[in-house]
Amino acid sequence: MSYVCDICGKVTAHGSSKKHRRGVAGKRWKNRVTPTPRLFKPNLQRKTLLINGIKMKMRICAKCIKRIKKYGSVHNYSNIAVV
Repeated sequence: MSYVCDICGKVTAHGSSKKHRRGVAGKRWKNRVTPTPRLFKPNLQRKTLLINGIKMKMRICAKCIKRIKKYGSVHNYSNIAVV
């Protein structure tokens, strides 16, 4: 099962870690650490939603959960509620 939000389609993003900024002893840490690759994953939650009177189990991101609680609809889904 892929790591994708079922509503907005948010996926894992690739990036790199930052190097150290100014350290304790002046500028000693500035060029010490090289950037390493890392993953930025969406905050997926498994929720049961009530969509137009039908219960559906979906994996949705936390941002979509906040939108549903605030507005009651997200993108193409209208009349949606978290059960």
